[in-house]
Amino acid sequence: QVQLEESGGGLVQPGGSLRLSCAASGNIFSIRAMGWYRQAPGNQRELVATIPSGGSTNYANSVKGRFTISRDNAKNTVYLQMNSLKPEDTAVYYCNAEVLTTLRGFLSAWGQGMQVTVSS
Repeated sequence: QVQLEESGGGLVQPGGSLRLSCAASGNIFSIRAMGWYRQAPGNQRELVATIPSGGSTNYANSVKGRFTISRDNAKNTVYLQMNSLKPEDTAVYYCNAEVLTTLRGFLSAWGQGMQVTVSS
């Protein structure tokens, strides 16, 4: 079992900033990649940003230049710094981790999701 604990969501005014965090715990041998996805009402879940254990990060075009993803491998934690937030960034944000478990099986773990609302 792998658990993802998310924090940092909430209400912010347009132009403001939020920092999301997601810590993975459980039967983890290593984490291949971590990422953030979001789902707005009436829309499908979409990729926001991903970060592999090595190599370059990947961002949705809509957040490039405003959002920054980073990770702390020692803490099995991924962060999403969101700046210059817009109302269209309003969504439920989900953390994802591609985990190699201690039993040497791969699984894709998801957090429960947290609301981010950008509104004046």
